[in-house]
Amino acid sequence: MALPERGDRDQTAWRARFAERWLDALTTANYVPMPLPALQHKLIEFTDVLAGQLLGEEFDEAVCEQLGTDLVRMRFTREPVLGHTLRLVGDDLLPLMGEADNPRARDRMTRVLAGLAVGFGTERTRSLLHQQETSRRAALEVRASMERELRTSEARFRAMFTQAGVGMVIVGADERFVEANKAFADMLGYTVDELRGLPISTTRRPDEPAELRRPYREMMAGTRDTYRMDRSIRRKDGSLLWCAMSATVVRAEDDSPLFIVAVVEDITERREFEQRLRHQATHDPLTGLPNRALFAERLTAAFEQDEDTRVALCYLDLDGFKVINDSLGHEIGDRLLIAVGARLAELTTESMLLARMGGDEFVILVPHAGRADVVELAAEIQRRLAEPVGIGGHRLSVSASIGIVERRAGDSTPAELMRDADVTLYWAKADGKNTWAVYDRERNAREVARFSLSARMPAALEREEFYVDYQPLVRLVDRALIGVEALVRWEHPEYGRLGPDQFIGLAEETGLIVPLGKWVLRKACGQAKRWLDRFGDKAPLVSVNLSARQAGEPTFVSDVAMILDAADLPAERIQLELTETAIMATTGAPLEVLRSLAAMGVRIAIDDFGTGYSNLTYLRHLPVHGLKLAGSFMHGMQGRDADPVDTRLVDTVVGLARVLGLEVTAEGVETEAQARRLLEIGCDVAQGWLFARPGPPEEVDRLITRPE
Repeated sequence: MALPERGDRDQTAWRARFAERWLDALTTANYVPMPLPALQHKLIEFTDVLAGQLLGEEFDEAVCEQLGTDLVRMRFTREPVLGHTLRLVGDDLLPLMGEADNPRARDRMTRVLAGLAVGFGTERTRSLLHQQETSRRAALEVRASMERELRTSEARFRAMFTQAGVGMVIVGADERFVEANKAFADMLGYTVDELRGLPISTTRRPDEPAELRRPYREMMAGTRDTYRMDRSIRRKDGSLLWCAMSATVVRAEDDSPLFIVAVVEDITERREFEQRLRHQATHDPLTGLPNRALFAERLTAAFEQDEDTRVALCYLDLDGFKVINDSLGHEIGDRLLIAVGARLAELTTESMLLARMGGDEFVILVPHAGRADVVELAAEIQRRLAEPVGIGGHRLSVSASIGIVERRAGDSTPAELMRDADVTLYWAKADGKNTWAVYDRERNAREVARFSLSARMPAALEREEFYVDYQPLVRLVDRALIGVEALVRWEHPEYGRLGPDQFIGLAEETGLIVPLGKWVLRKACGQAKRWLDRFGDKAPLVSVNLSARQAGEPTFVSDVAMILDAADLPAERIQLELTETAIMATTGAPLEVLRSLAAMGVRIAIDDFGTGYSNLTYLRHLPVHGLKLAGSFMHGMQGRDADPVDTRLVDTVVGLARVLGLEVTAEGVETEAQARRLLEIGCDVAQGWLFARPGPPEEVDRLITRPE
């Protein structure tokens, strides 16, 4: 494969240098079974293949494995060959290529080395197994021709046994070494003479599990012919040697086991390399903590224990970390993450697992703990993280939002636990950050229901699951019907009838309030036109709620004009209500929207007046026609027990409205005592259950046509 943007002379030079180093390493580690020029040419080809895998668009691990296989097939079978090759490729290849700073090449290097190790180890094992089979056949041949050619067969076997490049050993029924070759003796640090007659227990680890001895006993009992396993054995100096051991039973003429012949390969270096790869694959390179993969593995293992085992999680996310990262740089951010990881590690015990999930998210797995224990841990985490961290001349303060989930293993799955931990972390952030939240099934059910409603709303609007009720507005002086407020409802197929308090907030959050509000206005205008055509001057004014988001739409004024025109309804037959908080915050373009609507003839009213922060002097400059007093004022106006503060406030608002020429409507009127007191104060209009509940247009028809 051609390498990117390199001159032919440069490319030839580094390939040759690397091949020469590789040749030196191989000749040092192994007998060279072919002419050196031919070997060097072959190594240059191998170098091109490795470079292509490191820099090419596609990576094929099988290609790297094939290189390891080819080395063995070229009879480079000694263990140091692999070690020298991996170190040379890992340390020298990218710098010689000039790609030492290439992040993709560095990432691929681990996979290239792993492929070489796998291919080399697999082919070498196959070769060793082939040698083992040869040994076994030789042993059987010795037994079959023992009487005829005893001396010749024994000489042949001993020559093969002693000259083998891998460790070979014979163990008797008394669990002692009968014979060993020099390769095996060198592995363990003994001489061949020292091994003869030595109990095999001498080479066992003191803490060796009993199940590792079972295969040997089964073979000597005659119930098993072979076994193969990777295991550790003890050297003469007490250190451990990892080996791949393949053993075969040699039987007597009566089929009883005579002894065991084992082929032993030193895989210590390979195992250490695999352990390094395993650590890299399961640990975060920045903090050194376990990563998401190891956490998932341990979490699954926790659920595989007894179903009554309690499993808990603290899932935390640093508050404001992005600001620190963006303002002070990623280096400071990385050092802060390292410091946070170290502090969290100080709070965890050996039974817990602290892992970095990515970014600024960490998780602590706490097995066999109750909810109180995990809450205490979360509180301690927040206390420790509150202590400033000194990094690069800065004293950084950091806090964390923490989601806590604790439950019985038999009641959940790892995926469900993680899902609920994520949800709970979201709650903690929504509750103001720098706090913790414990998973609550009821709250989650409510959140799911809200999500369900939010997801269904667009389709519900298309299917016309929404409808409009109307609540009368009554003139207090003569109790005459002068208007109605249009109130949207949702006939949900699963949850039944839903009031606006259950879905208007969701519509605001999702932006559906704009098409929903337009739909309500269209329905209200159509109904207002029908009443006008039927009842003339007795037809009620129709008041429709307006959200700040609707008023902020660029086309809102033209949309209102089109709806009025489509309904053939005079603009003065419609009143738009905007909450006090929204209307007092309305400036600039949205304020011009209100002025344009008022200029069209549309009435504007402030809804829930008295609950916000109105600058009363600012009212005189707003294009409004009326105020609607919040229903909360009505609770304090109950006859003899009337709250003098509420009464005085209402009196003041009504007086102000009189000065400004605004009509005042009181909401939430439920008793005659309230109605009389409002009339005495001078309030113009009222609405509430005392007069009528919200209902369909037919009920308004009956109120209009009833005898006076």
